[in-house]
Amino acid sequence: MRKAEKGFTLIELMIVVAVIAILAAIAYPSYQEYVMRSRRVEGQSLLNDVAARQERWRAQNGEYLTNGTASEIATKLKLAQIEKSENGYYTLGVTKAADNSDGGYTLKATRSGVQANDRKCGDFTLNATGKKDMVAGTPGTAALCWR
Repeated sequence: MRKAEKGFTLIELMIVVAVIAILAAIAYPSYQEYVMRSRRVEGQSLLNDVAARQERWRAQNGEYLTNGTASEIATKLKLAQIEKSENGYYTLGVTKAADNSDGGYTLKATRSGVQANDRKCGDFTLNATGKKDMVAGTPGTAALCWR
């Protein structure tokens, strides 16, 4: 009697490799989208934090802080990360409101680093009235990206 051989054949091994490759081809893009979405939350969090600090500043000083560079404003508002989000995926911009009727402001989170490759959602804006939007000319809509 002949002993049965133990182990895998080359064909069986190639089938397993092919199945793993197919699963990876499906899973990797979903993973990349999830990572981009989690980084977007960082930009939104930066804007919400600065907006809350702006309101505190206005309550104490009677006006919003809009004069100066983003670095100067971030320092006065006592932001831990000056001009950048926690991991540096977004940079902060602060401008006076376009209509300037209430002395308001517009905050802008601009993509930077690897997040600049985000083709689904662009740069975020948040103004003194709480309106969440996307910078004109960048991809995405407020309903899609601000969730």
